[in-house]
Amino acid sequence: MEWRSASTGARRPKPAGRRWLLPAVLAATVLVVIALLGVVRTQYARLLDPPERYTAAPLPLRASPTAAGSRLVAAALVEKHVVIGRSVRGVPILAIERYIGPIRRRVLVVGSVHGDEPAGIAVAQLLERLRPPVGTALWIIPDLNPDGAVAGTRGNADGVDLNRNFAYLWSAVGRPGDPQYSGTGPLSEPESRAAAALVTRLHPAVTVWFHQPLGIVDESGGDLRVEARYAGRARLPLRRLPRYPGSAAGWENHTFPGTTAFVVELPAKADAAAVARCAAAVNAL
Repeated sequence: MEWRSASTGARRPKPAGRRWLLPAVLAATVLVVIALLGVVRTQYARLLDPPERYTAAPLPLRASPTAAGSRLVAAALVEKHVVIGRSVRGVPILAIERYIGPIRRRVLVVGSVHGDEPAGIAVAQLLERLRPPVGTALWIIPDLNPDGAVAGTRGNADGVDLNRNFAYLWSAVGRPGDPQYSGTGPLSEPESRAAAALVTRLHPAVTVWFHQPLGIVDESGGDLRVEARYAGRARLPLRRLPRYPGSAAGWENHTFPGTTAFVVELPAKADAAAVARCAAAVNAL
């Protein structure tokens, strides 16, 4: 398109600024559409794979809610979700950290190790709703054996009893599918490796491993006073079970002197009152 001069009638070219207006508008529109597609793609990916919302990278072991740049205020409850590993079938194994105030000690709770002993998961879920004691970082693994929980089996998807798969006094026991099959070697299973790595990193003062169905607290080889105090709070008798090879609590007590790991055997039918007592007993430690 050409313009004509009003005075002379001579033709003159269209101004350069307007000549590039349409291409510029089109380019800006394309950039906006690309940006919007990126946002939609990100949100869709999060819906398809929810575990990505958890932080998989190692978290600092020392933290304070008053640290520079923190959006938290003093005495606020801090909660972090971490995928510490994946099961044989690729299911994320989740750990939750909860604390108030500067961390002075750590306590770890494992809700379920054997897939057919799920009552401890309810205790872990209740602890996710209770406020932890000030200064204590409470770490919770609700379910260490998600494949076994889905199948209703004691072992994981490889048929391994995870409580015979830890490194202390490990020995070859049984074959795949046997109730106490110990695996091909110490820490051969991804679930036990994930738990061992977290314990090694955290060095918790106390670890509680929940099982079923005996309805007792086991003298597992740590500080007997801690075990007795928990048993009293939970209203469960304190007994000594056999020392099994490759057990999680045995490995932890041997590897980290000065800490206490013990087994809580919940009753076969743990009602809401028993679950509440066992959760409150953790906080009382």
